[in-house]
Amino acid sequence: MQPDDSRKTPPAAQENAQLDAGASSSPSAGDWASGSPASVPGQAEAVPPEGERAPRAGLLRSGLVVSMMTMLSRVLGLARDVVIAALFGAGSGADAFFVAFKIPNFMRRLFAEGAFNQAFVPVLSEYATQRSRAEVRELLDAVSGSLAVVLALITAAAIGLSPWLAWLFAPGFARDPEKLALTAEMLQLTFPYLLLISLTAFSGSVLNTWNRFAIPAFTPVLLNISLIGAALWLTPWVSIPSMALAWGVLIAGAAQLAFQVPFLMRLGLMPTPWPKFRHPGVRRILKLMTPALFGVSVSQINLLLDTVLASFLAAGSVSWLYYSDRLVELPLGVFGIAIATVILPALSKRHAEQSTEHFAKMLDWAIRAVLLIGLPAALALAVLAEPLLISLFHYGAMTDRDIAMAAMSLRAYALGLIAFMLIKVLAPGYFARQDTATPVKIGMIAMVANMAFNLALILPLAHAGLALATALSAFLNAGLLARGLRRQGVLIFQPGWGRYAWQLGGGCAVLTAGLWWFSPDWQAWLAWSVWQRALVLGGLVIGGAGIYFAWLAACGIRLRHFRLNG
Repeated sequence: MQPDDSRKTPPAAQENAQLDAGASSSPSAGDWASGSPASVPGQAEAVPPEGERAPRAGLLRSGLVVSMMTMLSRVLGLARDVVIAALFGAGSGADAFFVAFKIPNFMRRLFAEGAFNQAFVPVLSEYATQRSRAEVRELLDAVSGSLAVVLALITAAAIGLSPWLAWLFAPGFARDPEKLALTAEMLQLTFPYLLLISLTAFSGSVLNTWNRFAIPAFTPVLLNISLIGAALWLTPWVSIPSMALAWGVLIAGAAQLAFQVPFLMRLGLMPTPWPKFRHPGVRRILKLMTPALFGVSVSQINLLLDTVLASFLAAGSVSWLYYSDRLVELPLGVFGIAIATVILPALSKRHAEQSTEHFAKMLDWAIRAVLLIGLPAALALAVLAEPLLISLFHYGAMTDRDIAMAAMSLRAYALGLIAFMLIKVLAPGYFARQDTATPVKIGMIAMVANMAFNLALILPLAHAGLALATALSAFLNAGLLARGLRRQGVLIFQPGWGRYAWQLGGGCAVLTAGLWWFSPDWQAWLAWSVWQRALVLGGLVIGGAGIYFAWLAACGIRLRHFRLNG
């Protein structure tokens, strides 16, 4: 259940200087054990379309840029959810909006930022590094035009079929005809967001290709600002208060696309959309999209299954899953997706250069980076589940019971956070090599497993069982992806993993002990004011992070060990 993420990706050329001028560094034999970085000989850089030689962007620096922009977006996203929770709680209006917003987001992740992006980025990388500027422009014109035509047809059909789509995605709402009708009405406003945000994702891919990572990463901020503004100021002007949120989504889509246009024009890469389905680049993208579409649909179907089944559970179940998922999305988006955003373009370039050694080192780097942040984040979410939910959402219409129910699903989602992150960085290992078939097969296995877990866990655990099933199937997915990359010889674990494992394990142990010992009973949080909650929660988060990173520093881990050039 992921309403707004940024999953844009692509490669080749110009703005960010290396983190360390001149030298590239990556972990090699003995680095992780001894604490000393090793340099990797540089390679000749492909000439970018502008005709100038561009420096490699440091993956650490690019990742930090995306992380900072994503952090801003996620913080505003939490503020948005605080406002929605306070005004609408977990009632029928909130349930209807979350479903109406989920449907275009499902299609966005399925087509634009899912299968399309996975097929488009490697082809765009090849054009950007090996073709002329005129050929790049021709590709952009053809792809943007073809994408716009397809999305316009889908959007028009969806608006006409909105009542049927509302029933399909939330059949349990049929027991409440007013809620189902409200969902369908909202869908007529939210579905055009698919067209707008998909074109935004396309332009973001182009900007990322020229190393303008910050702009696409900042763009989701506009969605959160729009929804906050709509909830606070548009609500009094509509007959059904929650309809203001649907209007906010539509406004946000237009604002996000308009925001990126000037930056494309500045690069001289603003396309003139013209559908050309026979263009060689478009045909290659369509060929790669076919299996990728099945692969992406697997993960999205898993998410939708949760919503469909939750619609049959107690009122508020959809919202409980939504609010808990939003907290998991914070570390996943800020760190997991940020790493995936910069790793796919870099891996695509290494594959184009046939540099298997660098390819393997990048995957190893990505896994280490994910574990460094993902493990403590998952533990913190589990230990501080109620305090986090109370501090962020326990206002207005949000009840004590809503907090208790959402905490159950939050702990289940937290269990799978590492797996969610690993999938984000392992899947590009296939997509960068234009292998979209293998992730499909793995995804199908994971989808079947998720269905089985759902059926086994929904009766004893209700909505929390759905979240736990998602987590378990994600671990299966990540494990199979890693095994496949190992068998193909492109995932080679570098020396020092044993030492790194106990360093992280010790840090996670002291972090968990510290948070558990110093966190008050969650019932006490209910009686505190907003400022008391914020002060204590901030102290726990900062203190826990301090304990964790102090342990890592004492063990010899330094930031320079994670520098790796793309």
